[in-house]
Formats: sequence, structure tokens, C-alpha cells
Amino acid sequence: MTVVMYDLAGEGESRFSPHCWATQLALAHKGLGTELVPTKFTEVTAIGDGTFTTVPVINDNGTWVGDSWRIASYLEEQYPGGPSLFGSASNHPLIMFARNWSLCTQIPGIADLILLDVFEHSHADDRDYFRSSREKMFGRTLEEVQAGREARVKAFRRALHPLRMTLRDQPYVSGESPAYADYQLFGPFMWARNASPFEVLELDDPITAWCERCLDLFDGLARASKAVSVG
Repeated sequence: MTVVMYDLAGEGESRFSPHCWATQLALAHKGLGTELVPTKFTEVTAIGDGTFTTVPVINDNGTWVGDSWRIASYLEEQYPGGPSLFGSASNHPLIMFARNWSLCTQIPGIADLILLDVFEHSHADDRDYFRSSREKMFGRTLEEVQAGREARVKAFRRALHPLRMTLRDQPYVSGESPAYADYQLFGPFMWARNASPFEVLELDDPITAWCERCLDLFDGLARASKAVSVG
């Protein structure tokens, strides 16, 4: 079975969307083949029936699903024979908490550190859109958002302490083996890895070791993607 997935296209081979990475790893977890369709920000509304406004989007033999969380829920229900993404229904609230923590703390914290870099690695056709939409969202220029990141990164790292404490006692957020909670929390670090030379984590951080394990999952699926060289 091959599922078509619309993935955010950056400049050249750059693929950095945190939500797209969560979905790509979820598809691999379920053992599903994936046909990736690189899609620019400005092409998203041309997907399917034109109602989608973000990626990822999947087309599973005519069934269209958007949003990484909805896609994961769809895959869990549609392919119960594959390894579970959630473990059990009782885990859903906890996984939703991890998702909301990522959306409210992790992703905004990383954005403050790399947003101008993301602009520079976005597809050339998307840069006007990216700048105007993100500057409206943040109320500042991209340059102002990213300025002074060297002084602010320590506060971001402190905010990651709940994740760090979890990973000191077990190899994955989900326990002894990875599942969807890992993929949705790992995705933002792929955003940083593939769109910025700035090191958001310290090398001796347990979160860094976990990221290395996640990079090697599914025969090195994430590691094979193009990273930005650390300056």
C-alpha cells in the first residue's frame, strides 16, 4: 500500500516542516509506502478539492486527510493491523497533551531562534508569502524575531526540561520503543536541523541523544534528509 503525501518543499532538497516530519514517520511506523509530493506554501490550495490550507495532506486511495494529528488518527483507525501509533485509546489524552505542549511551547520557542533561517531556506517562490505572513503573525520583522538568539537559547533549553527528564529514564517519550508522541515532538527538531545552522540543543543533552535515535528510525529515514551545516 502506497499513500501519497504532500510535503512542504523548501529550497532545493530542503524538507523541514515539523508537521510533515511527524506524518512521514507515522506512515513509516505503520509500514506504509509513501509517495512524497513536494509542495510549496503557495501551492497548498491547489491540493485535492482546494479546501486545504496547510500540509501535510495525504491521499490514501482516494481518501483525503489533512493536518498531522488527523492523519495520525486516521492511520490508527484505518490500519489497525500495523504497529499502534498511540498504544491504546487511554493514551490519547496524554498524547494530546504532548501535542499541545509542542504547539504552545516547543514550536514557538524554536521559531524565535530560527525564523529568519527558515525564510532563507524556503523556496524562492514562497519567500514573499512567508515574510508577509510571519511578520504579521509575530508583529515584528523576521530579523527582529531572530535577533539576540544566542542570549535567549538558554531559556528555551530550560523550557524543554519536562522532555529532558522523561528521556533520562527511558529511550523514547513513548517508553521502550517510539510511537506518535515521539514523532510529533521530534518534528520541530527536524525543522531546526534542516532549516538552520543554529544549535538549539547542547550536544550532551539527553534530548540530543533521543534525536539521534529518532534520526536512525526506519533505516535512517530522517537522517537521510538534507541538514543545514552548523556554522
